Amino acid sequence: MTGPTTEVEHAVAGQVTYLTLNRPETLNALTPDQRDRLITLLAEASADPSVRAVVLTGTGRGFCAGADLRGSTASGERVAGDVARTIRQGAQRLIAAVLDCEKPVIAAVNGTAAGLGAHLALACDLVLAAESARFIEVFVRRGLVPDGGGAYLLPRLLGPQRAKELMFFGDAVGAADAERLGLVNRVVPDGELEKTAREWAERLATGPTRALALTKQLVNVSLDSDRATAFAAEAAAQEINMTTEDAREGVASFVERRSPGYRGR
Repeated sequence: MTGPTTEVEHAVAGQVTYLTLNRPETLNALTPDQRDRLITLLAEASADPSVRAVVLTGTGRGFCAGADLRGSTASGERVAGDVARTIRQGAQRLIAAVLDCEKPVIAAVNGTAAGLGAHLALACDLVLAAESARFIEVFVRRGLVPDGGGAYLLPRLLGPQRAKELMFFGDAVGAADAERLGLVNRVVPDGELEKTAREWAERLATGPTRALALTKQLVNVSLDSDRATAFAAEAAAQEINMTTEDAREGVASFVERRSPGYRGR
């Protein structure tokens, strides 16, 4: 029987961490063990100076079909606060782990990304989609409210009207339409997804890692900030970044008219 470790394959190559959901028989529907494993691995990648980019993908025909609801039920007695507590400690914690990871995270969406699986992809910094990929806000089909930060993420990517359209109807959005709407950065043929994700990740892994982390942080909070707060955060990020070796190398390489050699420090 496949265990929690092999249900999330973990490999490191060329300063890139590759995380692969590996329950193809369920379209990679997330179990609590898988979710917690992903959170742990993202935290480890964030803290590991030898890791400078992360790729998240799935095996088979699905990227992630959302939370595995088998065994759960809407009936039965609940204690007040149980549902909210489960969401906070589960789906929201996973999405926060992606948003808060100090390394750039690329989603390589190889197939269906539904519900929490769609939000897991959209929380990533860059999203590559295979031509066969599709995104589904499946919650309404099950009589549920979107979780995993969906009502936070989608309006920021699409605006409120488009976000409501996707969430109210729950229709599948194909890869080409997802690119047109701005949900994904690029669509590639299925056979080129892995190669393209590797190329993008390797390029990021040669970049100024701390500058990328600070840039990610600034962008992620920008829509929640007023101008004064955003400008103050930008100035503080600049102050912090100028203490790094990579910033000094970037300036020196410009002055010396040569290509920079960033070391992620």
